[in-house]
Amino acid sequence: ELRHRASPWQRNLGYPLAMLGLLALTGISVLIVCFHVLELLLDDAAMPRGIQDASLGQVSFSIFGSFGAALQVVLIFYLMVSSVVGFYSSPLFTRLLPERQDTPLTKIIGNCVSLLVLSSALPVFSRTLGITRFDLLGDFGRFNWLGNFYIVFLYNMGFAGLTTLCLVKRVSWAVQAELIRAFGED
Repeated sequence: ELRHRASPWQRNLGYPLAMLGLLALTGISVLIVCFHVLELLLDDAAMPRGIQDASLGQVSFSIFGSFGAALQVVLIFYLMVSSVVGFYSSPLFTRLLPERQDTPLTKIIGNCVSLLVLSSALPVFSRTLGITRFDLLGDFGRFNWLGNFYIVFLYNMGFAGLTTLCLVKRVSWAVQAELIRAFGED
């Protein structure tokens, strides 16, 4: 219903641009993770340990300077939004979605706890994937398992593989559905 009420500008320009933006952000994050996997294989310094003696403002956390830092911020925000959307889209937690003017207190508390857990895991998540090396004012590099090569390597490979699989499945399914619709077959 919302698609039918949308203006032609939204349907023909807004939605495709939003989809291309989401595809680009997903692709960039997968590329960064793949480069991080290569760094893990070639250099032990790529492990997500705490940064020693790097005060804020004196050392750039990105090899691309200001553009890279801005890209990291955008990717972290994208990962935050996509993890929240994915959390509430999972069949187990769809009942936790708040309803307008009819949300009981226990559901509100459950949402607060869920969002707190997701936001607390985000720095470790982005650091383990190699998207950023910044500790976000917490020494998240002190976790012992972040020094285990196999856990970090498998985590990165799992993210890259599953994200690519989901992306290919979603894009190929949409293209396949459009082709079927265009040829008039069921």
